Amino acid sequence: MKFTRVGGAFKNELPCFLFAFFLTTALSAAEFGSATVAAVRTIYDGDTFRVNIDGWPAVVGDSMPVRIKGIDTPELRGKCQREKEAARAAKQFSVARLREGKLIELKGIERDKYFRLLAEVWVDGVSLGEQLILGGFAVPYGGGTKVDWC
Repeated sequence: MKFTRVGGAFKNELPCFLFAFFLTTALSAAEFGSATVAAVRTIYDGDTFRVNIDGWPAVVGDSMPVRIKGIDTPELRGKCQREKEAARAAKQFSVARLREGKLIELKGIERDKYFRLLAEVWVDGVSLGEQLILGGFAVPYGGGTKVDWC
């Protein structure tokens, strides 16, 4: 299959397109290891917050957004009052754990579709995602359709 630009500058673009597509797909599925959090900057909701990361250059390590891998919490801007209240409770739970933690680690780091870090979050050796699920503040999430909290 061939595609030709006006003027014929590129006669066979399909192989280039396929290469770029597969490279992008491979990179989006890449895992980037682990990191230690130097400071929690802000906490948006139960599963999203910003951190400074030890040993990372400021351009990528300061105020980096993180989303907890494998879970979903209700949204603060939810569709109903019940979801908004559940979101506040989930946020309060995460705030307490992240603020009282001495060692916060990000494990199995990936990038999500919003360019945030997607990672398992461990606070003093305990999985924050698992704590949120066990406390009823979150549900397991692997992508796709999210749960209706209303």
